[in-house]
Amino acid sequence: MVVLNVPVERHRLSNGLRVNLSPDSTTPIVGVNLWYAVGSRNEGPGLTGLAHLFEHMMFQGSVNVPKNRHFELIESAGGSLNASTWFDRTNYYDTVPSHQLELALWLESDRMGWMIPAMTDEKLHNQQEVVKNERKERYDNQPYGDWDERILALVFPPSHPYHHPVIGSMEDIGGATLEDMAEFSRTFYVPNNAVLTLAGDFEPERTLGLVDRYFGEIPTGPPVPPLPGIVDIPPVMGTTVREEVVDDVPLPRVYLAARVPSFPSDGFQTARVAATVLGSGKASRLYRSLVRDKALAKDVLTYVFPLEVSASLLLLWVTGYPGEDPGRLERALLEEVEGLASVSQEELDRAVAMTETRLLREIQQVGERADLLSMFDQIFDDPARLNSEVERVRSVTRVQVEGFASEFLGPDNQALLTYVPGGAS
Repeated sequence: MVVLNVPVERHRLSNGLRVNLSPDSTTPIVGVNLWYAVGSRNEGPGLTGLAHLFEHMMFQGSVNVPKNRHFELIESAGGSLNASTWFDRTNYYDTVPSHQLELALWLESDRMGWMIPAMTDEKLHNQQEVVKNERKERYDNQPYGDWDERILALVFPPSHPYHHPVIGSMEDIGGATLEDMAEFSRTFYVPNNAVLTLAGDFEPERTLGLVDRYFGEIPTGPPVPPLPGIVDIPPVMGTTVREEVVDDVPLPRVYLAARVPSFPSDGFQTARVAATVLGSGKASRLYRSLVRDKALAKDVLTYVFPLEVSASLLLLWVTGYPGEDPGRLERALLEEVEGLASVSQEELDRAVAMTETRLLREIQQVGERADLLSMFDQIFDDPARLNSEVERVRSVTRVQVEGFASEFLGPDNQALLTYVPGGAS
């Protein structure tokens, strides 16, 4: 049985920046991961998409680093980098040869502390057009592309921070101003709202000195404001909600979503294992029944969003073959969901093993390891909790999965979204 022992030293700079050091000398590379505790959940009315737009602006140059130079410097040093925005966080990550660690620290610190003076209306307008095109390509002009926007609106009330998608609305993206960007930076892109994690080949004492050298002079920001809207919602929706979309899609598809326990709660791992029983892999219930045995579906998918605020989201989808009746797809999907009230030990063992394996594969990579440590620091104030996460997965029982199905997957907590082919071609 695998026992995790990921080393982690915790530090905090005088300006509030949390620092995690996880040395590993087996490979001469370092993962540099910087989490800011801000995402689409922090956007007020009229400002949807601001967190994602700001992520784009972070690559447009700072006082000492011209536009696109961050990419050029890291890649010319043999490294890689990227960033992503989520409901609860925005993270920036570089993986570099260990002797180039100082370069990555300088680049990340420069845009944390010295980005606002380098922002211009020209840069903002350019990135607004980039993000608007991204929305068109991924959401508006993509078959099924707006599914998450529709699902979020069904599952979370308009007053909740998760009601809108991370990409935001086209109107809000285009309406953001340079002052909106500057205020966003002053409010959220501050040391006391960030976690910096380094994982890989480095000497901890020297590296902590470098972190203090580059990040220590950045001033502490003001207290982060509370989330907008109403975050306290019931654990279940209280009803079944439905939406049917007739659109230019190639095949019928049915989505089922439900509110489930949030990532920080004790019930999240049960939700994750239950979702794996239902739809992960070719031995899962949905694949075995709908794809293999009944030949109703072309593919199936399950996923549990690791959301922090009040509730998370479990998502299932099944895609039918040409001409398949969407109502028949839905009935078959719901039949398998209802059947989760009884789970065999073999199914549970398989789901636990798959969930454990996914986590272990992530930890093997220094970049993913750094990301997980940042996540556990932000959410639990305990990066070392990563070492006991496998045990939490292994502790899930059949009784818990069956109880989860009864409590969270019944008709009082279902959002059903159906896409029917038939839009203009």
